[in-house]
Amino acid sequence: MAQLAPFHFAFPVDDLDAARHFYGTVLGCPEGRSDSDWIDFNLYGHQIVAHRVARRDAVAGHNPVDGHDVPVPHFGVVLPPDEWRALAARLQDQGVRFVIEPHTRFPGQPGEQSTMFFHDPAGNALEFKAFADLDQLFAK
Repeated sequence: MAQLAPFHFAFPVDDLDAARHFYGTVLGCPEGRSDSDWIDFNLYGHQIVAHRVARRDAVAGHNPVDGHDVPVPHFGVVLPPDEWRALAARLQDQGVRFVIEPHTRFPGQPGEQSTMFFHDPAGNALEFKAFADLDQLFAK
């Protein structure tokens, strides 16, 4: 797969200290610039920005996917399998509660992937996934 351009994603949080701990310590994202109302993080080479806003319900709904209720909206990164397993172990060690436990989805089918879902302290849903064969990322 060709080199991907980094994406930028801004998302709401109600507590910047909790976001700093979760994204910086739990997920291991290096911190970039920050202000009294926002913090840049490096999420595997992508720029994500936690913006402090008034508390809101971050989950608009759920969609059924392979027998699970997937929270929508959500964001995350596709990782190499070894990094995905290491992240899953780190999250379990940190006591992160999973919305959908780490597992393999679509086994033996095109697009087979490992996936996990969890929320940050502000209620934003995250999904991290891995493909044994990255060429299957957009498989039908």
